Amino acid sequence: MRLPTIALFLSGSLLSAARAAEPLVVDVWPGKPAGDDAAAIGAEKWLGPLPGEEEKYKRRLTNVTRPTLTIYRPPREKQNGAAVVICPGGGYHSLAWDFEGVEAAQWLNSLGMTGMILKYRCPRRPGEKKEIPAPGPLKDAQRAISLVRSKAAEWHIDPRRIGMIGFSAGGHLVAATATNFSQRSYPPSDEIDRVSCRPDFGIMAYSGYLYELDRGRLSPTLRIGGDVPPLFLVHTSDDPGPRSQSDNDIMFYLALKRAGVSCELHIYASGGHGFGVRQDGPCGEWTKTCARWLQQRGILRPK
Repeated sequence: MRLPTIALFLSGSLLSAARAAEPLVVDVWPGKPAGDDAAAIGAEKWLGPLPGEEEKYKRRLTNVTRPTLTIYRPPREKQNGAAVVICPGGGYHSLAWDFEGVEAAQWLNSLGMTGMILKYRCPRRPGEKKEIPAPGPLKDAQRAISLVRSKAAEWHIDPRRIGMIGFSAGGHLVAATATNFSQRSYPPSDEIDRVSCRPDFGIMAYSGYLYELDRGRLSPTLRIGGDVPPLFLVHTSDDPGPRSQSDNDIMFYLALKRAGVSCELHIYASGGHGFGVRQDGPCGEWTKTCARWLQQRGILRPK
């Protein structure tokens, strides 16, 4: 008579474990996002992989009007209290959800960190200048950092170890958030907006939009001062993107260095654009180098 009971107990345990493994999804804003005109965007939708890149870009998300955080936690015994908001790339048009979102979260989990994929607004809204990155994502990122810090106790996170990682356009979003925290890009509306939106550290991979080559200057979206948090930059010399070549990182790094900001720059000879966190390819070791940087800064210390 006990077999059915045991079977029921086991199935219930497995179901509970499966539910525990599912990422938590929370809204970034309590209602309509600040400063958004989404009427002409249409419904949120998934796009297929880019031609020739089926192995990487399995799914891309666009027409985002409801920003969220999708939270991936490492096993409880491995959690060290650090958390990272993940900004996938996509040229501010779409989000490379799996390749630069889920895979990044899994890498962070392997280091004992909580990974939180930020579904930020894209594409650009009508009337926004194409040469200037859209303003909505910065609002979403600032709000996301404040939200995570406000929930630190509830989510078992160290409020002094909340960072960001971004890829391509997402790397620019990390830079914009890390250099604009002293001035919020939208009017505060609640107690969460009164919590600091300064990330404690940032990781930027093959970032774009940092430097205006035609004008010979850093993007005006960046405000560099000595209070910018520590940053880790990685790029390749053969990045073909017109707005994401390694010159972006070099000029940004030099500006950070002049301002006395703690930063580290790694440029690999080859690897192109969009190498993610995978361990293969000529620049596949960058995640190990980054992990050592995190360790040296005390970010991976036990909770």
